[in-house]
Amino acid sequence: MYLSPFTRELKNGALIGAGILSAGLGLHGFLLPSNLIDGGVTGISMLLARVSGWPLAILIPLVNLPFLIVGYRHLGTAFAARSALGIGGLAVALAFLHFPVVTNDRILDAVFGGFFLGAGIGLAVRGNAVLDGTEIAALLISRHSALMKVGDVILSFNVLLFVVAMAILGVESALYSILTYMSAARTLDFIIHGIEEYTAMTIMSDRNEFIRRRITGELGRGVTVYRATGGMSGDERQILYCVITRLEISAVRTIIREVDEGAFVITHPLADVQGGTVRKRALH
Repeated sequence: MYLSPFTRELKNGALIGAGILSAGLGLHGFLLPSNLIDGGVTGISMLLARVSGWPLAILIPLVNLPFLIVGYRHLGTAFAARSALGIGGLAVALAFLHFPVVTNDRILDAVFGGFFLGAGIGLAVRGNAVLDGTEIAALLISRHSALMKVGDVILSFNVLLFVVAMAILGVESALYSILTYMSAARTLDFIIHGIEEYTAMTIMSDRNEFIRRRITGELGRGVTVYRATGGMSGDERQILYCVITRLEISAVRTIIREVDEGAFVITHPLADVQGGTVRKRALH
């Protein structure tokens, strides 16, 4: 169903707002009272808050700022603007909204803190934004490295983070924090079901050449062109096939809408992508 740009942004805003509230509850209601952290940039901010005594509401935007700048340069103005509003909204929520402390059980805090934080990040991704800049960095590193996937970068980053957390928080708190991270990661995957790390898009349009040029030129993603014959018409036509990340789906859909609103598009998740040069500037 076609949505006007205004309606689409309202939907994005509602998802990001729900994500902010969920993440705020996970942080203030569960993790912070039990001295636990999550992974990623949020985890770095929480560790810095513990060491420096600065408010988390200030550190989250500060630590995310470099990632937002990179996101603006490589993923577009709209994505960066939505992400900035989301991260800024989370900082405001942490500073001014009251979230009740739900439980004093550290296992429950680790599991449900991760659940609500992961749900918040996932809802923001559904709204075409991020509340944590780790994925932006991982995406860009993987694009320029044939050896590392996005998941590999995030895993390596978090292993280092939790090793440092053991020295600062103690072994027990760090182990509970790993449980938080696992809970958040599983919830994130569930919330964004259908928007996996890599997604394939098949595009059929009478203006395929214009769409191909914009995807390769604006996003730096390669496109494979298939020659096909219409089953009913018997006409010769071209079909475009490209592999993108979940953060780029919205951008590709916008290009398609702007070039040909009547294009037929099939989107499906990929369990894995191996070989070739999928992480390079051009795929083919």
